[in-house]
Amino acid sequence: MSAHPSTAPTPFVDHTPESAPTASRPLMEATARRLGYLPAPVARLAASPQLLDGFLKLSGLFETTTLDPLAREVVILTIATRNACHVCVAMHTGKLAALGADAELTSALRERRPLADERLEAVRVFTIEVLERTGAVGPDTLHAFLAHGYTTRNALEVVLGIGTYTLSTLANRMTDAPLDEQLAPFAWHEHAA
Repeated sequence: MSAHPSTAPTPFVDHTPESAPTASRPLMEATARRLGYLPAPVARLAASPQLLDGFLKLSGLFETTTLDPLAREVVILTIATRNACHVCVAMHTGKLAALGADAELTSALRERRPLADERLEAVRVFTIEVLERTGAVGPDTLHAFLAHGYTTRNALEVVLGIGTYTLSTLANRMTDAPLDEQLAPFAWHEHAA
């Protein structure tokens, strides 16, 4: 599994708002306004207006969940490292930095190690269990998650995060999106689990 884009040519185009399918254009423009630049993954995902719109809507919904911002980033980075999406790991490392997250938390997530914060570790472990058991977590797993102050609503919100970021990690790996220069300080190379 490659942790970074290959050097082989890709059939995916780096679209601009002028070259993208019509339905993708307003999505690209809104993303560029929000971030101050058009990320390479968005330029490539724009080939499918439905996928781009679906991801943006789902990620927006995930941001409105009752999971706190650090817990959401734990879900996202657990998926991103598991699926070896270098762009996603870099982007969300930057998000953790913007949130003022502890450097050890960020390092542990990037290296797929247990987290020192027991509550956030419960989110990481629960996310892994949901993935490994394709949702069919047993009562012990669910109770262990709930014992850290989470709710059944939070458990379902983790599923939303898994779905959202499985979609983006797979699409970003398929399109072989390069790392934007804005994210270069957060570049990631896959570590052994």
